[in-house]
Amino acid sequence: MAIPIYLALRSDPNLTTIVSMGLLYLEFIGLLFIWNRNIYRNFYWWKQYGLVLSKKNRLEFFKGLSLGLGFTLSLFIVESILGWVNFSIPSLRIIKVIFEGLLSALGIAFAEELLFRGWLLEELNRNYISSTVLWVDSLLFAGLHFVKPLTEVVRTFPQFPALLLLGLILVWAKRGHGNRLGICIGLHGGLVWGFYILNVGQLLDYTDKISPWITGIDNNPIAGVMGLLFLGILSLWIRRKAKIN
Repeated sequence: MAIPIYLALRSDPNLTTIVSMGLLYLEFIGLLFIWNRNIYRNFYWWKQYGLVLSKKNRLEFFKGLSLGLGFTLSLFIVESILGWVNFSIPSLRIIKVIFEGLLSALGIAFAEELLFRGWLLEELNRNYISSTVLWVDSLLFAGLHFVKPLTEVVRTFPQFPALLLLGLILVWAKRGHGNRLGICIGLHGGLVWGFYILNVGQLLDYTDKISPWITGIDNNPIAGVMGLLFLGILSLWIRRKAKIN
């Protein structure tokens, strides 16, 4: 499916990615119906994955969204206090960026959480013990985000442990909230949304007073020591709230 799209739309790489990934994800959803119906005789698989339309799941979604957004803003506020970044005065365009960012973030979060903390996590749960499931799911989440040329893997390596830690956080979050997916979608979406607003809205100006290995390679906050440190704090808080050993 992807190859004809890439050949037809190669003049616009961004549109090519959006169309091909969108169609491939629709194919994935369709295959979930076939897979669950024929393998498990489960006609309501989304409920097992944690996609339930309950008040509790909605509240947990908004809780995760606010936590993810607050976490991202807090990281850059601390870096601003330390003199590593400066905040710019937003233009009127920021309103558009906020709404665009929310839609993009929720789309990414829904897609990735249904894949990694929905289907993949439940498939692993059928065959492996809890600790193995936790680490395999998180390693695959980090690894599949890190498919790039070897030179880029080496250059941006600090991003890998941060992605691994984020994967652990999201599994802990789901387990600590009755296996519902709302908290994961909200938390993941909030993290992406916060960075989208600051980055696309051009609200950040790096002072270059410290190495990018601290603030984030290519200005990616999770590709630096500070991002990893903040994710570590978030992981401890999530595990403690979820009462997971």
